[in-house]
Parts: sequence; C-alpha cells; structure tokens
Amino acid sequence: MAESILSAEDVRAIADLARLELSEDDVALYQRQLSAILDYFQKLEELDTSRIDPTSTVLPTTNVMRADVAGAALSVDEAVANAPDSDGEQFRVRAVLDG
Repeated sequence: MAESILSAEDVRAIADLARLELSEDDVALYQRQLSAILDYFQKLEELDTSRIDPTSTVLPTTNVMRADVAGAALSVDEAVANAPDSDGEQFRVRAVLDG
C-alpha cells in the first residue's frame, strides 16, 4: 500500500475543485489511490533521463487522411433533392432577421 501522501482534506479540496461530492468511504478510497499514484511518480522522478531527447509523442506521426481530390459537382436537382424546402433551384429557409 502507498505511503499516505495526501490527507483527507487534500482529497476533499481536489474533489471540491472537480465539483465532486464524495462520501467518507470515497475520500478514504481516493486518498489511498491518489497517494499510490503520487508514490509511483516519485519513483519515476528517480530515473536518469538526461540522455533521452525530449519528445512530444512516442507514437509514429503519419497522416492517415486520404488525399483531397475534387470530384464531379452535384447538379442543381441533386443538391436540393433532400432539402426540407426548396423552390426547385435554391434552398428555402425561414427568415432570421426582420424585414
């Protein structure tokens, strides 16, 4: 089990910032869990990373998007075919401004 780094008051303050309502059982549970996480980060701080280059990601960064290629334009009939209201050539919408 982790050393108790966080007090119950610390957990309540964090919960308040996150707008969470915690029962006393929840406070005790999160106190243990958050303390264990902080203990693990303390262990990670002991690692010598001086010879490791900084990086923003360890995952390969490749573009998974397809090329943007222009296709054939829609005809007027195709464009307005699914419109809720049209005059045959244009979309008809309700006026949003007076006049």
